[in-house]
Amino acid sequence: MRPDAAKCAIAVLTASRKLTSLTEDGEALSFVDHSSDSLATLASSAQPKAVPFESSEWFAAYTLPRHEKAVGRQLEARYIESFLPLYRVSRRWKNGCTVVVEQPLFPSYIFVCIERRQAVNVLQVPGVLSIVSAGRELAALTTPEIDALRSGLPLRQFEPHPYLVVGEQARIVSGSLSGMVGVLVRKKSNLRVVLTLELIRQSVAVEVGIDEIEPLKS
Repeated sequence: MRPDAAKCAIAVLTASRKLTSLTEDGEALSFVDHSSDSLATLASSAQPKAVPFESSEWFAAYTLPRHEKAVGRQLEARYIESFLPLYRVSRRWKNGCTVVVEQPLFPSYIFVCIERRQAVNVLQVPGVLSIVSAGRELAALTTPEIDALRSGLPLRQFEPHPYLVVGEQARIVSGSLSGMVGVLVRKKSNLRVVLTLELIRQSVAVEVGIDEIEPLKS
């Protein structure tokens, strides 16, 4: 072997020993030889980049009219968590038959639980027009608000109600939906509390007993 070639071989072996120093578990310790900027750069680029943690939030997706259920099926197929509250109503067909159908409680809205960076995945779903925003930022609903609707509505009689802004306010103090605040109204002999989602300007009337509510103190 020529002297120059021998020197090169020794240099390579020396660098190799320094670069492959391992722990008992097989984990590389560190580079001993700092003379090569390219090797240091390579080692730096090989380190995994930290991804900032982003928690999921609930948002309201606005859909084409009468596309809420189809959008819900598409979201489920894409493994995106969603919530579409439905209520039952009787409909009479032209042939005289009466059937009970399920309709969206908040027409043209479905709620999705996503990280903000996943908004594009929702907007790609056929039938979704937009996600409710405040300016350029997505507007999130509070998790307790959604949790109360998901767990409480199935235990009560409810139906859509025209959006309300003013009126005597009352708080539900017992049973499902406990803690939620709405406007107290009366329909025939029944008391109802109209709960409003301000973000989407939609309301729902929930039947309550007189012992389940209290006036909201200012």
